[in-house]
Amino acid sequence: MKASRMMRVRRTALALSTVGLVLVAVFATSPGNAGTTRQEGKVKSIAFFGFAKANSFANATWTGVQQKAKAKGVKATFFDPNFNAQTQVSQIQDAITSGKYQAFIIQANDGNAVVPSVKTALKAGIAVVAEFTPVGPRYDTDKSQVPGMIFVGESPVANGVGLGTLAVQACKGVNPCNVAYLEGFKALPLDNARTAAVKKTLGAAKNVKVVASVEGGYTAASGLKAAQDVIQAHPDVNVIIGSSQAIQGAEQAVKSASLTGKVKLIGNGGSCQALAGVRSGRWFATYVLAEKSAGSIAADLAIQSGNGVNVGSSFNTSKLVNPLGTKANLGTFKAQYCD
Repeated sequence: MKASRMMRVRRTALALSTVGLVLVAVFATSPGNAGTTRQEGKVKSIAFFGFAKANSFANATWTGVQQKAKAKGVKATFFDPNFNAQTQVSQIQDAITSGKYQAFIIQANDGNAVVPSVKTALKAGIAVVAEFTPVGPRYDTDKSQVPGMIFVGESPVANGVGLGTLAVQACKGVNPCNVAYLEGFKALPLDNARTAAVKKTLGAAKNVKVVASVEGGYTAASGLKAAQDVIQAHPDVNVIIGSSQAIQGAEQAVKSASLTGKVKLIGNGGSCQALAGVRSGRWFATYVLAEKSAGSIAADLAIQSGNGVNVGSSFNTSKLVNPLGTKANLGTFKAQYCD
């Protein structure tokens, strides 16, 4: 081979090699492949702002958050406001100021109250995932209401419609069918939106009459007291709806009043007690939420988003399991937490 020809071959090979290196560099830094290069980078710590540490539902979320964070090599911290919305806002603001966290998961006690803090966090470059409670003025959507924020959950209105639908099913063949609804907390906007949706759904059924709507809370003790008051005022009640924790207490009240088998119970939540109640026939149904899975998804999206990956703006958790948990619908689903 002549020297001039050999030189041209070498120059061509060098050029192709350089182009190859450039293409590799471009691919590695392109948005679609950012997770490969950034996953080990920015997010080191997640802050989880749950309803309350004493709440079994929030702890189910926390378990999912912890498991995903550990798998990703990320530290997770639970901030406990004990159901106090203003305390939670202060905790979020303090976490922003500390600069210790690159991602937030917010399970808001008041979805409106946390909006300013969420916007501040996003401006500070912190990835924010709202979990379960919609953050914003609307409770009838599962879409993110704050630009840049991710929402993982479903709308409280959809939850309320589901609970009402289960009660209508329980009332089949009974006319009039007297229904009592044990609300969560009247002070929480989320509970108010859910309550309105339950009542609207029940009101559309001609044979259903709502005889009581009282605060039942999220413990067996508060549910017991609420159900006792309902039964005393309405001994002919046919169906009682409430949080899965409150319905555990309501079950005690029904038994004490010798109404077992006469009053159908419907819970809200997929705890092991709720699922056991449905499968045994003691409860008519429960609205199922795969909350540990939801917590894991929230953490995964928070970490990816914080590391620069475009993960979209919402994930509807009703896709995880059929929420209308009658005995026929539960199948082999296993509870992800216990009350």
